[in-house]
Amino acid sequence: MMGWRCPCCAGEAPGLRRRGLLTAALGLATAAALPPAAMAQLITGGAPRRLAIQRMVTNESFDGIYWQDGRYDRDALNQLNWVLRDPSRDEATPMDPRLFDVLFTMAQRLDATEGYQVISGYRAPETNAANAQRSRRVSRQSLHMSGMAADVRLPGRDSYALARQAAELQIGGVGLYRRDGFVHLDCGPARRW
Repeated sequence: MMGWRCPCCAGEAPGLRRRGLLTAALGLATAAALPPAAMAQLITGGAPRRLAIQRMVTNESFDGIYWQDGRYDRDALNQLNWVLRDPSRDEATPMDPRLFDVLFTMAQRLDATEGYQVISGYRAPETNAANAQRSRRVSRQSLHMSGMAADVRLPGRDSYALARQAAELQIGGVGLYRRDGFVHLDCGPARRW
């Protein structure tokens, strides 16, 4: 794990504030709409779940097990929350662990050995609003604000193939941004664009 830093012994990242917790709680309530059949596809038995990601803008990374022995590893989730923070505000939020399950499942389905490159993870509402003013492609109700979405690419993999596979599984939202070379994946209701 390169580049991750724990800002204090308690493991709480700066910017992991009440607003972030409230946003995450709202996002979790919204995400309850994920159909049980789709969630069942994420279950891979008792084997540990490993994820490798690199945040492109900060060059920070995480490569490790985030789920084992039937539960999520709290320390690993805290590290992932920090790596996926909004770098423009240095603000983190508790990411929905089901997003990591979506990423894990996709990597498994594609037999990917390389880690994800993350273009965007959590976005503070202010950051999202500013992005939405600059581009019509940014949703004002983005699941990025709830810690439920990531824009990613897999090195050496076609973004269309990644998006197609995710859409077939129907385990969340899938957006293909072919011109920019990345795919939006989220753990909200199954939909595509």
